[in-house]
Order: sequence, then C-alpha cells, then structure tokens
Amino acid sequence: MFMTSSLLDQLVEYRGIESNYHDAWGRPTSIEPATKSKLLSAMGYPVDEPDLLLKQVQDSSNQTWLSVLNPVQVLRIEEHLKIVVRLPIELVTDDYVAKVSTELGDVFEHPFVPIDGQLANVAHIEDIEFQEYLIDIPMQLPLGYHTLSIVIDDDVLGSMRLIIAPSSCFKPKVLAEGKKVWGLSIQLYCLRSDHNWGIGDFSDLSFLVEKLAKQGAQFVGLNPIHALYPSNADACSPYGPSSRRWLNFIYIDVTSLDGYQQDSTQAIVNDVSFQQQLQNARAADLVDYQLVTKLKLNALEKVFEYQNSQYLSKNTRLNKVFKAFVADGGDSLQTLAVYDALQESLAAQQKPFSGWPVFPTEFSDFHNPAVKKFTKKHAKRVKFFLWLQWQAALQLEMANQVAQKNGMLIGLYRDLAVGVSEGSAEIWGNKELYCTDASVGAPPDVLGPLGQNWGLPPMDPEKLFEQQYQPIIEMFDANMRATGALRIDHVMALLRLWWVVKGDDAKKGGYVYYPVDDLLAILALESHRHQSLVIGEDLGTVPDEIRAKLADNGVYSYRVFFFEQAPDGGFFSPSHYPEQSMSTLTTHDMPTLAGYWHCDDLTLGKELGIYPAEDILSTLYASRHHNKQSILDTLHGHHSINDEVGRDVHNVKMSKALNFGMQLHMASGSSALLSLQLEDWLEMDKPVNIPGTFNEYPNWRRKLTRNLQDIFNDSSLNELAANLTEARKHASK
Repeated sequence: MFMTSSLLDQLVEYRGIESNYHDAWGRPTSIEPATKSKLLSAMGYPVDEPDLLLKQVQDSSNQTWLSVLNPVQVLRIEEHLKIVVRLPIELVTDDYVAKVSTELGDVFEHPFVPIDGQLANVAHIEDIEFQEYLIDIPMQLPLGYHTLSIVIDDDVLGSMRLIIAPSSCFKPKVLAEGKKVWGLSIQLYCLRSDHNWGIGDFSDLSFLVEKLAKQGAQFVGLNPIHALYPSNADACSPYGPSSRRWLNFIYIDVTSLDGYQQDSTQAIVNDVSFQQQLQNARAADLVDYQLVTKLKLNALEKVFEYQNSQYLSKNTRLNKVFKAFVADGGDSLQTLAVYDALQESLAAQQKPFSGWPVFPTEFSDFHNPAVKKFTKKHAKRVKFFLWLQWQAALQLEMANQVAQKNGMLIGLYRDLAVGVSEGSAEIWGNKELYCTDASVGAPPDVLGPLGQNWGLPPMDPEKLFEQQYQPIIEMFDANMRATGALRIDHVMALLRLWWVVKGDDAKKGGYVYYPVDDLLAILALESHRHQSLVIGEDLGTVPDEIRAKLADNGVYSYRVFFFEQAPDGGFFSPSHYPEQSMSTLTTHDMPTLAGYWHCDDLTLGKELGIYPAEDILSTLYASRHHNKQSILDTLHGHHSINDEVGRDVHNVKMSKALNFGMQLHMASGSSALLSLQLEDWLEMDKPVNIPGTFNEYPNWRRKLTRNLQDIFNDSSLNELAANLTEARKHASK
C-alpha cells in the first residue's frame, strides 16, 4: 500500500497535477488527495488496482526508453540546439549523424558519437542497459517545422519533429511605436440587415467592416465562429463547438453564391411556404437556429447540386481549387464532414444523434470500419459538407479582403474557444487525445462562488506531446487565417486548466499543467506566419508569473474596465492600463452598459435562481451602488462627462451622454487596442449570455435592435465614431 501511495504521489507530480494554488481571493488552497487520485483515473490510470497501475507505469517508461528520440522538441530561434538521444549501451560508441530536413527541403547534417555527449540518465530494460545522452547540435536553423533524424550507415534509427519559433508573437510595427486604435466586437449571429436570413452572415460582416473602416475603426472582433452541429442546431453556444478548426456554415450568405440564381434554387426559395418561414426568421428578436439551418440547408443543397454538376465533377479550375482545399484540410476536415453526414443520417432514422457518445456502437469512432463503409456509401453527402466548409472559408476571406482594401490595421480578429464539447467531431476523430471523464472549468471566484464546469473535455498534455503538438498547430493555424488578430479565450489554458471529474462539483476540481513554453513558442511561430497579433483573455484566477510570461511573449493582456478596481473600490484610470493590452468596458458574459447601470443582471439573476440567497443579492446590490458612484467620480474626475450627467448616483440613470462618455473615457487610455460592443452603441439592455444558465435564458440568440443599414445612418453614432478616432489619435501622442 505504501508503494502504491508513493507511486500515486510521483504520478501526480509527473502528470502536472497541482497540489496547492492561490485562489481568486489570494488564499493558499490545497487540492484534496481524493481529487488528485480521481484526476489520475480520468487520465487513464487504474488507481484502484496497484498491480495494473505499476505495470502501466513500467510499460510507459519502457516505451520511452525504447524511443531513440522524443516525439517533438521546441526551441526559440535564439536558443542553442541540444537533443536527447537514448540507446543501448553497446551502441553509444558508434558514429551517428543528426540530419535535419527543413520544411523548405534544405538538409543539415552533424556527425556525433553519443558517449562524447553528456550522460543524462540510465535505465535497465530486460537486462539491457540503456543510456540517455544530451547531444550538442551546432546548427543555425530557420523558423518552421522541421524533421530531425538519427542516422547510422544510411539507416534511420529514429525521427522527431523539431520546431524553431521566434522569441515572441507578432506585433504590428505601428502598435510597437505607440499607435492606439479602436474597433468593435460583435456577435456575428446577432446582426440584423436588409438581406440576411434571420442570422448575421459573412456579407453582413463585409458591410460592417467597410462602414467601420471609413469611420476610423481598425478592427472588428468576432465571437467564435467554429463549426457547430447542423443536425442539432439548438446546441448553439459558440464556446461549445464541434470543431475549432472549421467554420459554422450557418454564416454563409446563400444569395451571393454562384448557383443561387439558377431555376432549381429559385424554385425552392420563392415557394410561398419558404418565403413565409424566411420572413418569420428575419422578424424574430431571437435567432431561430433550427429554422435558419433548415432554410439555408434547403437552398445550399440546390446550389451545391448546380456547382457539383457544372464544376466539381469535371476537370475545371474550380474543382482543382476545391480538391486542394480538401487535401489541405486533411483528416480533420474529413472527420467533420463525415460526422455531420452521419449525424444527419441517424437523425433521419429517428436514432440518437446528439453526439458520438450515443451513436450506435459501430459508429462511435471515426476509425471504425462501419464509418468507412458509411463514408463510401454516402460520398456525395460527405462532399456536400466538405463544400460547405470551402464556401464558408471563401466568404470569410472576402470579408478579410474588404478590411485590407479599406486600410484597416488589424481587420478581423477571431476568438478561439477553450475547448470542444464532449459530443464533438474533434473528439470523435481523436479520442486518444481527450480525457472524456473530466471537463474544463474554473475554481470558485467572485463571479462564480461555486466554481464552473463548462462541459468541455480537456486534452491530455502527454498525448498532445506524443502527437507532436499537431492538434494545437492546426488549431492556431486555422484560426489565424483571414484575420489580423486572434483572441484566446481563457488563455490560462496554455499554462494550466481546472479539471473537474465527471459527477463532481466544480469546486472539487484541480489544476493540471500544460507545457506552456512549448505552446507559447508554437503560438509565436503561427502568429508570425500569419502576421496576426495575439490577445489573451487573462481574467479570473491568474498567477502573476503567467501574466509576466504572456507579456514577455508578446501576448496582449485583456483589461475589462469593471474589473480594474483599486483596493479602496475606486476604478483605475485607463491611462494606467498596460500598453500591450486590449481594453474593453464589457464582454459577452457581462451585462451591457445599460443593463449594468440599471442592475438588470441582478434582477435577471434573481428571477433565474442564480442568487437564491437574499443576503447575497443584497450584498451585490450594495456593491453595485457603490461601484456606480465610483464610476461617476472617475468619469467626472477625468472630465470624460460634463455636468449633463449628475454626480450623485441616486439621481443618475443611464443616458446617451453617460454611455458615450464611458466609451470615450476608455478611448483616452494607454491600451494599444480598445474594443467596444455594438450593443452599447445601440444602448441595448439585454445580455447575449448569462453564465451559469442553460435553458433558463435564451443565450447566444438575442439579436441587435436595429439593422446595420440604420446604424450607419445615425448621426449620433457617426459622431461617436469620429470622437473615438480623435481620442485614440490623442492617446497615441
């Protein structure tokens, strides 16, 4: 029993499970031994069977020693290359060559004898002694993804991926020189327009980008636009996607596609019933995802039929482009397309379709023979879903081109969700990588005193390493395409994630560490490849050392006005925010400015049962009252508002003057980037999302109150934009 306990302690340390941390209030907190044991179990260790546990650990160790090289090594461009080589003792005096093949095809070689290196470790496997050496490789390698092989007499003994990364993430030169810019963050699905089908689309995005660029905005931020679930459209949270590499096709503007004007498509869309449903979808104040998905799929199918017969079944230029897109998408794209087709097929048969965990056994894994058979039988339908991804990517790129043509410094910036839901295509295609008996969440903090469980299975750090970081590389690469910036939701995931084992309360979770230096290096490499700056959402329980590490790596901090308070309750001036940051007033998880000022979020929270204890709610109201007075004091103290807005919170309601004054107050700050919400431009009161709710509130559905075309005909909003541009110019001096 002692041996097992000791082994468990070693495993806890080896697998990066944290035993102690400081909570959101700065208090030292310990993780319970039972929680650590459960986390090991979620990682696949038989913690309750000592003999099996010992054998698994020994087998894993032996497998490592039998590998000549590690799967992957990550270096910064300024670092000296040293590699770890493992060989049986009788082979350590032989002559070898370290051969590096770069991604551009260049080859570098360095001869070495292992025993001349530094002995690092020794192990015995079946009476054979293995020795591990640290070998210097004096090579100057370019940035990129390369392959290093150990060769003897033209035989390759082992290979690994070698990643050479820049010292920090990309930063536009003008920002580095002190320029301050502003832009709007939007929820794309919320947009209303004269032409869309009941949900914002990529054409709306292009229109918005062009109009804002002419008003001086330098970027438009998007909610996560990751692929969701065509056959389960009400699973609409952008933060619980099916795949983070691919796009939500619901944002395609069907009317702009080649084939929309064809008779076959027009017969569908001009049908009386279709037109009535389309009008209902447009008029609704909440996005009707099921209806919009049905309407778009009906029309998209006809457009696809046309394009498939005209271009995609022949030796045409467009077919070559399409095939290149599919080839570049690789297994990840194929997995998503097959998954969507399979889910649709099961739904049509009235079988469970909410995700692979409830699929029939033969379809529960992408690699099963039955799935391959299904793919072959339904090849055209799979091709349709591949085509949808192609069209979505083309339309997103068109919006990106509009930003570039209109001189936006950054253009589009995307938002990367922290994970995928359990029933996702991403997990279905790579189950080995994910620990589905656990979920990502957050420990108790001010906003969530009971902790949070987001229902997103975490990646296993060890499996990620074994897979040479390929899933992370593909994810960063995909989300930086057609953009000038990437916001990483819960950027702490690069360092550690709060794992909650299935069946446990969120507060009973524990932190698991990730290879932060390797992940930041890959992020920096992809950032430079795409010329995309990186913003890290660093809210919540964040150690100071990781904030410093992120800053050193060129990652922009994320500063929310309402959270930037001094110990005495006063609000810090935005002029004191870090220059390397994006500042904002509110986020998608917070009330709008009007909702905050009128305490609508507290009223809603009481109605929805989020604050069941009256004393807690009373404390929150008192705190809000105090904060609002402090905000008025700050705004008047910095002359961000005039006497049109009173100084006593008892007599001040939210008004256009107060709303716009708060936005201009932020524009005078030192953050390089200022992000404002379109909802606050429109003085809306209802939030887009209420954390901690599921069916209690229509999250991710609330539309804007006005059409895009109307917004840019509003003289007061045009004046606000001009004032923001001028304030940012003044702040740059």
